[in-house]
Amino acid sequence: MTHSELIMIAGMVAVTFSVRYFLFALADRIKMAPWIETSLQFIPPAVLIAITVPAVLLPKGQWELSVSNPYLISAVVTTAAGILTKNLLATIAIGLTAFFVYRLIV
Repeated sequence: MTHSELIMIAGMVAVTFSVRYFLFALADRIKMAPWIETSLQFIPPAVLIAITVPAVLLPKGQWELSVSNPYLISAVVTTAAGILTKNLLATIAIGLTAFFVYRLIV
């Protein structure tokens, strides 16, 4: 590793740490409007959807909306399991089982 690469990595560490530390240090002192706090509750589901939908519908970089797509079938089964069981561990186990069983069958 060259000297300039080490300086660049150290700079990225300093910037990342300082930004995060600043936000965490002031987190209890900053009061947001109630509508902003309510809106922030939607960020985790939105991020999860933004990550999973392309992986499910575009597994090979192209649209694959058919029953031969094991990601799509297991996503439907996992969603149903989550709605019915309301148990995170059971939902994950059912989803993984559905995915691997479907891949073995098809």
